Amino acid sequence: MSQPSRTTEVTHRLVSTPAGRTHLVEQGTGPLVLLVHGFPEFWYSWRHQLPALAAAGYRAVAIDVRGYGRSSKPTPVSAYRMLELVADNVAVVEALGAETAVIVGHDWGATIAANSALTRPDVFRAVGLLSVPYTPPGGPRPSEVFTQMGGNEEFYVSYFQAPGRAEAEIEPDVRGWLAGFYAALSADTMPAPGTQDPHFVSRGGTLRDRFPAGRLPAWLSDDDLAVYAEEFERTGMSGALNRYRNMDRDWEDLAAFHGKPITQPSLFLGGGLDASTTWLTEAIHAYPETLPGLVASHILDGCGHWIQQERRDQVNRILTDWLAALPAGSPSAAGSDTARSSPSRSRHDR
Repeated sequence: MSQPSRTTEVTHRLVSTPAGRTHLVEQGTGPLVLLVHGFPEFWYSWRHQLPALAAAGYRAVAIDVRGYGRSSKPTPVSAYRMLELVADNVAVVEALGAETAVIVGHDWGATIAANSALTRPDVFRAVGLLSVPYTPPGGPRPSEVFTQMGGNEEFYVSYFQAPGRAEAEIEPDVRGWLAGFYAALSADTMPAPGTQDPHFVSRGGTLRDRFPAGRLPAWLSDDDLAVYAEEFERTGMSGALNRYRNMDRDWEDLAAFHGKPITQPSLFLGGGLDASTTWLTEAIHAYPETLPGLVASHILDGCGHWIQQERRDQVNRILTDWLAALPAGSPSAAGSDTARSSPSRSRHDR
């Protein structure tokens, strides 16, 4: 009888971290690639990348960030500050018996991955960012920036600040809220240009008021939505939302890194229709200074925010090509001095 392929073997584990415990899902063997999700997701958002990376010869590990899924959910809001999340990532690498890892993140996970690489370059040898470009710490206090962005309306990050407020909107109908939120930021279901922006809240209103209704995006099946909804119905939303409630603390905690570039080899992937990418175009243009180790920057035409799910095959190809080109990153030459490919910046892919 033939042995099962290593690429089909998925393992769930709990490891000890500063959060208490971190739940992770791993597949494959080889150089470690740590995958960090964003809001409102959990490890499941990497379900298409785990087998692809394993098949390419990597040990792919997707975590539940603290506050999500089966990972610990500390009570204090301040427990969700950025440096605590970085410490969790370092502890995961150590618990898996590795000295270094490539870290890849999407949405909030991109910012967590970037700060992990920035503050612990001894552990994270390369960084991939999906949807949210890197902007060095610093500048004005975040809460002041978000207040100014709202104008006569309220920016969603400001709306999320008061504990319990967004929870009161979401938790009575988690499935319906998630369906609307995912649709609002997906290329095939997002509101048409010129209509009310779902990133803002009318005074006295809710985010949900502006969500599209009645159709799921193509990447999200009813079964997938059920998986997401069941997880957040079980955990509640506070752990996830507490990440937004620490942005001023992060600004203070990272003062020593204000304006600092990330020098390790890096990758950026953004959706051409994703506000997280288009609003930060200047940050992408600044990559020669802020990401001097950039290998490639891809903008996927016609793609929304949920990039690794909307364009799973394209993202898998770009990720595996990038990983293979990293120094010591090729499964067939781990530990060698494999030359990195020439930078390819601001590339648009259909």
